[in-house]
Amino acid sequence: MSLESDLALANRLADAAGAAIRPLFRTAYAHEAKADASPVTEADRAAEAAMRRLLDAEAPRDGIIGEEYGAERAGAARQWVLDPIDGTVSFMAGRPIFGTLIALLQDGWPVLGIIDQPVSGERWVGATGEPTLFNGRPAATRSCRDLADATLATTGPQYFSDHDGEHFMALAAKTSHKRMVFGGDCYNYGLLASGHVDLVVEAGLKLHDYAALVPVVDGAGGMMCDWNGDPLNADSSGHVIALGDPARLEDVIEGLACHH
Repeated sequence: MSLESDLALANRLADAAGAAIRPLFRTAYAHEAKADASPVTEADRAAEAAMRRLLDAEAPRDGIIGEEYGAERAGAARQWVLDPIDGTVSFMAGRPIFGTLIALLQDGWPVLGIIDQPVSGERWVGATGEPTLFNGRPAATRSCRDLADATLATTGPQYFSDHDGEHFMALAAKTSHKRMVFGGDCYNYGLLASGHVDLVVEAGLKLHDYAALVPVVDGAGGMMCDWNGDPLNADSSGHVIALGDPARLEDVIEGLACHH
């Protein structure tokens, strides 16, 4: 398949997910606790099911890795990675800063990614070698001359282990911590791609949490890597750095002080 047709399909997947999610936002929907006690909603399932139907019809040989319904055709070189609602806690609290994440992996490497916010109608689309588009117009990260000026975002301190949390706070102390942003999940990476946030640092992410973010951030002039500075792929540990200005990478890794 061509990149053009992959992008068209990815956009249709995002449309289908949004159509399933919007009617349930800020309504009295059913939810239950998953085994890991995270809330899962009708919206998650309806959105992923809609995307899977489309993929089964249009890309039947590609693999699918979804948060809700697991993996299909695991041996395929091309894998679509779906997170129907990244930021379920925000969704349940009525905060429109969750997103649908859609990624295409080629041999384990993310080559295409979409971050879609279906309530505000905001969509970031990234693909290898292409400029990232925000609602159809090029998105660009901003430069950051000094870590002390950086706006740092993370979904929340409760998501770090004690050990990782210490490293994160060591880094936070070197940034403009009065401007630190908590909450936001994938939305923070879109904001970074559009030049509103300088740095996002997280740990414990799963493949479906980060795969779509990589092409979006890269194509906007930023970079993503793990806490050692290595590029992210299907085998990464889930320790993630997103940087609007790649020139600050050494400062960030030094700030995290993770000399594994």
